[in-house]
Amino acid sequence: SMRTRAVLDGDDYVIEGHKWFISNAGIADYYVVFASTDPDQGSRGISAFLVPADAEGLTFRGPQIMSAAHPLGEIVFDQCRVPVANRIGDEGRGFMVGMATLDQLRPTVGAASCGMAERALREALGHAVRREQFGQPLADFQIIQEKFGRMAIELAASRLLVYRAAWEKDRGADRITVEAAMAKAYATEAAQRIIDESIQILGARGVLADHPLDRLYRSVRSLRIYEGTTEIQHLIIAGQMVAEAKAEVADLEG
Repeated sequence: SMRTRAVLDGDDYVIEGHKWFISNAGIADYYVVFASTDPDQGSRGISAFLVPADAEGLTFRGPQIMSAAHPLGEIVFDQCRVPVANRIGDEGRGFMVGMATLDQLRPTVGAASCGMAERALREALGHAVRREQFGQPLADFQIIQEKFGRMAIELAASRLLVYRAAWEKDRGADRITVEAAMAKAYATEAAQRIIDESIQILGARGVLADHPLDRLYRSVRSLRIYEGTTEIQHLIIAGQMVAEAKAEVADLEG
């Protein structure tokens, strides 16, 4: 459904369109811009371009402020000309360029989630061993211990999935689509649960605006959306599973 167009005109492409939710908009010196060079071809008609921030016809429309601290903004392209040499890869291969990049970015989102989850868990543990209720620390109550046990398991599983994706890429794998999707989906969802549970343990202190857990709660939410939502990660994983199962059946029946 990409509406931004790039039309070849001599030695240049002319880009027309409007982009929302662009990371580092207004800050970056260069943008990697995806535009449709052949709308009839769908994803096979998307190309990628390296566009300088000071290119004529490129305008930073303004920031989009999130509850978490992350620079986002709108960018408008009005007859923005970029040389053919600024195209990244072959024409029509932009979608593949983007997907290969996401393979590497998604595990980093999972890693960030692990960091947020660990901070939340440490905050909750520190509070639970200090805070006394009914004559004993919160940490001595079994219901609180059960929460900590579950949170620790989820954090460890998240880390292992992130480590696996990074290890596969480091050892030379061309694509780590499924590994990256699993790492991103599980780690971000687990971090959301861990941070929420940590706030539950702290009670009212955890929702004070200046408390680290409140900031973590607002920050972690977007991780389940950008670089592909959790639902999309599930579809990627399932799509690969179905394709492999169909191939196995075809081999057996062939």
